[in-house]
Amino acid sequence: MNDSWLSGIAYEKFMGRWSTLVAQKFLSWLAISPTRSWLDVGCGTGSLTALILEAYQPKEIISIDSSSDFISHAQRLITDPIVHFRVGLAQSLELDSNSMDAAVSGLVLNFVPQPKVAISEMLRVTKPGGKIGIFLWDYADGMQMLRYFWDAAMELDNNANDLDEGVRFPLCQEGQLESLIREVGLKQVEATAIEVKTVFQNFDDYWQPFLGNVGPAPAYAMSLNLTNRQKLEDKLRNSLPIDDNGSISLNARAWAVKGTA
Repeated sequence: MNDSWLSGIAYEKFMGRWSTLVAQKFLSWLAISPTRSWLDVGCGTGSLTALILEAYQPKEIISIDSSSDFISHAQRLITDPIVHFRVGLAQSLELDSNSMDAAVSGLVLNFVPQPKVAISEMLRVTKPGGKIGIFLWDYADGMQMLRYFWDAAMELDNNANDLDEGVRFPLCQEGQLESLIREVGLKQVEATAIEVKTVFQNFDDYWQPFLGNVGPAPAYAMSLNLTNRQKLEDKLRNSLPIDDNGSISLNARAWAVKGTA
């Protein structure tokens, strides 16, 4: 099954609202000075770009994503002329070497066919002494909204195991991203865990975004026939920790790394 990234609106409902919470903490930890040129690799719907623009007084931001739909969505929301959106690939950045002060990538490298090449490209285009920062969800243990989903799916369907992001993306496990950026040649490498709460108002607030067909879990949910999808929904209703007021509070963890070029 191919991962689907065709709707910016559906992505925001599914994952974008939580991505923003992590991105805020990530940027604070990264600590880039004002009036710098930024590169946002795999910018998606533009949430990280928007935060940089709002809080870090950038000189310019070049934001690249392979999904033309996500780029179009971001362009509609962010119209500041210092932001330049482009459709492109992380593993072949069409930028001059040593041209950016900071390069960041949020929640995307596990979906890139050659993540090591992508990090090498980020290093190539960053000026000597410039900062590079990357963060990814901890799909195996730390992203509870997905852990509950896949655990329920695997109880009902043995084939779901092969689609679970915790199985598919070893790069998202503790220490893996740090090892990779050291291997590529970044200096002064640091790593940290970033944790946020994902609070859903009720079960529908949790479940409906899985019907948007954006990303591996929603694509799996929508591949099921109506009977099996209902079985999955019922199992989740019975397994999620639903509070007395109907809300669902879960933990989400990302692994973040940073280094200098």
